[in-house]
Amino acid sequence: MSIEVAPKPHTHGLGEVPPKTKSQLLRSFDPEEFPALNGREEDWRYTPVKRLAGLDDTGTAPAAKAAEYAVRNLPAGVTAEAVGKDDQRLGSILTPFDRPSAVAWAKTEKALLVAVAPEAAVAGPVWIDVTGGGLDGATWAHTYIEVGHHADATIIVRHTGQARLGDNVEVSVGDGAHLRLVVLAEWDRESTHVEHQKARLGTDAKLDHVAVTLGGDLVRQYLSVDYAGRGGSVDAYGLYFADTGQHLEQRQLVDHSVPDCRSNVNYRGALQGDTARTVWVGDILIQDAATGTDTYEINRNLVLSDGARAVSVPNLEIETGEIAGAGHASTTGRFDEEHLFYLQSRGIPEAEARRLVVKGFFNEIVAKVPDEALREELTELVVARLDAGAAAA
Repeated sequence: MSIEVAPKPHTHGLGEVPPKTKSQLLRSFDPEEFPALNGREEDWRYTPVKRLAGLDDTGTAPAAKAAEYAVRNLPAGVTAEAVGKDDQRLGSILTPFDRPSAVAWAKTEKALLVAVAPEAAVAGPVWIDVTGGGLDGATWAHTYIEVGHHADATIIVRHTGQARLGDNVEVSVGDGAHLRLVVLAEWDRESTHVEHQKARLGTDAKLDHVAVTLGGDLVRQYLSVDYAGRGGSVDAYGLYFADTGQHLEQRQLVDHSVPDCRSNVNYRGALQGDTARTVWVGDILIQDAATGTDTYEINRNLVLSDGARAVSVPNLEIETGEIAGAGHASTTGRFDEEHLFYLQSRGIPEAEARRLVVKGFFNEIVAKVPDEALREELTELVVARLDAGAAAA
């Protein structure tokens, strides 16, 4: 594997030279190229690294029981198989740019490969069910999703159970193809999950990505996207709801390096409980060659309890003035008591009024989930979590 070496990330006063742009981040398949995490690094200063549960550890401790991957609803034109690390596709899209991702690469010997044949039109969603293997130790995994040229498919990845999982996901969307990818983190409360997803879009390819994060103790998901040809388009949506003690972290890096591509990022989160914590960091990079780029990102957070804390950091790097448009926004606020009062004045009980406001806050994101039954289930999960928090208070 080739290794690209650049100045190491800024570590808040430790003397290392910070990269000038996100494109200069250290990238390597070797975890030893990355220093041990201490929480002072720029990309880790919001993360409680002591709760990573060994997912950044390069030691030789016996592996825990692996998470189980099961693929169902496989129609004609879609295949699923386990492949070895010698498969040339693995690592062709994702080169780790942080230590846990590099550890996950080094610790895995096989990967799940899900392939959609060129020009296949897949009617229903393909499900990848990931069931945790327990909390006895850390485990790692790798997934490669390949969508052939001019194919059309929906894939839903659902994580449940107990796990301490570090994994990498590579996504290849071929020329003219359209992939709708939904990733659900519904882990049991004690779980830890650190994931790097990297997508590459071909000419005129389209990716609709929805990330839903509800469970776990610490969940950190990093989505990075780049383009291999003109006309690529990505819409990335996210929904997260943190309860007492949870740390839910969402990061995106959209790297515009070719002309005439677009991206839209829209994440929304809610927090309840005095120790609930969320982090959203959105990075958009428009390189000098990416003329005609059209991009926008927004993050909104709804704080439902005293003491809950949301971090929201939109970043936009523009190296050319010849673009169609670029913008970003971020809002964090408390529950709107005027909305609540208005609904109550119309005879709606307070508990139901709170449900309506929260459901309305998330409705735009839930509507992007390409499965009606799943949309209804997610709405019920959000309402159940809201009611549980209100009962505890």
